[in-house]
Amino acid sequence: MPTRRNALFFLVDAVLVLVFVLIGRASHNEGLLGALVTYWPFLAGLILGWLLLRAWRSPSRIRFTGLGIWVSTVGFGLLLRVVSGQGVQLSFAIVTTVVLGVFLLGWRAVAALVHRSRSAAHA
Repeated sequence: MPTRRNALFFLVDAVLVLVFVLIGRASHNEGLLGALVTYWPFLAGLILGWLLLRAWRSPSRIRFTGLGIWVSTVGFGLLLRVVSGQGVQLSFAIVTTVVLGVFLLGWRAVAALVHRSRSAAHA
C-alpha cells in the first residue's frame, strides 16, 4: 500500500529525471518549454516501472527496485521518444543510460548509507 514516504520516494525519482532533462536542455541552449517534450517519455517510463515493479513495497531498495526503475525509465523513455517521432541518437541513449543510472541508483545508495550509519549510531 502506497504511503507518504513512498510518494516522497517517487517524487525524488521524478525530480531527478526532470533534473536530467533540464541539464540536457540547458547544455544545448534549448528553452524550458521544450523540456516537457523531452520529460514526458521518461516520466511515463518511470511511472510504468513503479507500477510494474510495485516499487512502493520497497522503493529504496537498489537491487530489485532501483535497477528495475532505471531500466524501465530508460527503456520505455527511449522507446516512447522513438514512437513519438522525437528520435534517439546513440550518444543520447548512452548519456541517458549513464546519467539516469547515477541519479536513480545513486540516491538509493546514499539513502542506504545514511540508514546504516544511523542504525549503527543507535546501536
